[in-house]
Amino acid sequence: MIVETKQHRRCDVVVAKGRIDTSTVKTLAEALAGITGNGRYKIVLNLKEVTFISSAGLGELIATQNTCKKLYRGELVLAEVPKRVSEVLDLAGLTPLFKTYASEIEAVGDF
Repeated sequence: MIVETKQHRRCDVVVAKGRIDTSTVKTLAEALAGITGNGRYKIVLNLKEVTFISSAGLGELIATQNTCKKLYRGELVLAEVPKRVSEVLDLAGLTPLFKTYASEIEAVGDF
């Protein structure tokens, strides 16, 4: 899995590519923890090129969302979610926990 991060004035954008599973979730976790560790809690996670997400990946999304929303500091939003990943979020009952946007630009603009 490849993870790229970009810092904007109002938020940070994380672009994940590939599979998010037990063996790769650490890469995503480190990128997200690096952002929240710097006191930045408004994060857009672009999942456009994610082909698979496991329960480990879902757990990381929930943990990051909880960190961001603690004390109303910000939130983790999802952009360009592929149908397959969206179905996994629906099956796990996690869709209501995350705002989703059709494009990265929309998500960044909402912060």
